[in-house]
Amino acid sequence: MKAGIFVNRILIVDDELNMLLVLEAMLQKEGYDVITASDGLEALEILENDDVAVVVTDLKMPKLGGLGLLDRIVKDLPSIPVIIITAHGTITTAVKALKKGAFDYITKPFDQDDLKNVISKAFKTRAINEDELIPSPADIDRYDIIGSSKPMLVIYDLIKRVAPTMTTVLITGETGTGKELIASAIHRNSPQKDNPFIKINCSAIAENLLESELFGFEKGAFTGAVNKKQGRFELAHKGTLFLDEIGDLPKDMQAKILRVIQEQKFERVGGLQTVKVDVRLVTATNKNLLQDVKDGNFREDLYYRLNVLPIHLPPLRERREDIDPLTDYFIDKFNKKLKRNVTGIDLGVREFFNNYNWPGNIRELENIIERLVLLASKDTITIEDIPAEIRDIAAAENADELSKSGKSFKEIIKGRTEEIERDIIKRALEDCNGNVSKAALQLGISRKGLQLKMIRYDLRKANGS
Repeated sequence: MKAGIFVNRILIVDDELNMLLVLEAMLQKEGYDVITASDGLEALEILENDDVAVVVTDLKMPKLGGLGLLDRIVKDLPSIPVIIITAHGTITTAVKALKKGAFDYITKPFDQDDLKNVISKAFKTRAINEDELIPSPADIDRYDIIGSSKPMLVIYDLIKRVAPTMTTVLITGETGTGKELIASAIHRNSPQKDNPFIKINCSAIAENLLESELFGFEKGAFTGAVNKKQGRFELAHKGTLFLDEIGDLPKDMQAKILRVIQEQKFERVGGLQTVKVDVRLVTATNKNLLQDVKDGNFREDLYYRLNVLPIHLPPLRERREDIDPLTDYFIDKFNKKLKRNVTGIDLGVREFFNNYNWPGNIRELENIIERLVLLASKDTITIEDIPAEIRDIAAAENADELSKSGKSFKEIIKGRTEEIERDIIKRALEDCNGNVSKAALQLGISRKGLQLKMIRYDLRKANGS
């Protein structure tokens, strides 16, 4: 399946020709690029060859139905939101689809504005979370996360300790650091792992829709509410609810979330009946919530309810040891997905990557690797292949560092070169299980020369020498 550059394209899948024509006309009028398929198998063929941002599919179709299509997309293209269209009599199946990973569902007959809103939310969520940072368990040994730097080892230990409990977790870190991966790892290693993992990005939902998204609504609660709908809290019963960008919650919603945390119950919008839930809450933000509390923008009582166990995910520039393995992983990933054959990467590119500050973190690294693999004219990526705008940013960073540090340009280059040399030697020793002779052969230097460098970089102790 293909997962290329983010586009404005919707794939509509339905075996009713009239429905396809109506949806196509309506969404094209909204400015979307629409393609259609009459069943799940045809949809898979399109996904194999075209870039698609959002999929809207009927449930019941010949050959391959909506649930089968959903399973394939969740497995192979997890970043594509899937919206299910269902008749009223199959709402139970639609809820099941949500628990399997569907983004949302709407019921026939549907209100056009309702469908437009759901699609708009799907696009916003895709744009915000454009992070196919979800490695498969077959590829990664530890929690499906790449990284063995000291900060990540601390995080693995925290996951191990907190996952078996029902403790509320607050994950902090810059955009693009992989906070959703941590939340997913906590759920998958918890007693609730066989129950739903429901996620919602609070910043992707309009304020006037957020309450109904979280708590659901009763039929007739507002214009367009033609049927009762469960909210994310209800869908996550006995499982985990991940609230991303919790810092963007409006004040009135903060009070309602606090009540659910305290009492584990709520009422749907327009309803009187109290719904009780048993939900493990994991939240994330790229904001400084404590500062927001001081500024009066975030409730202090909610902050301390959420911050029972904080996990801070460091930016990529603070875990540079993980840049090389992440680079290799993404090259392999996009070779497979884009059907390319990039087999190497120049040392100069690795040096550039290790020195660059990665303001967009892992997401930026992933996007650059996808671009490099897609456009590579040879089987090796060279420094000339790196986009000019990225090289300009790096040059500006180096100039700024030069002016602030008081060091000469030569001293800065020497220091960074030594950092890279130390990392290369360390990796070679690890690859050769500490055998100095084999590592020296691999590096193309003498055994004595390697031993001197190990002394210089204090690697003898790490190697057990």
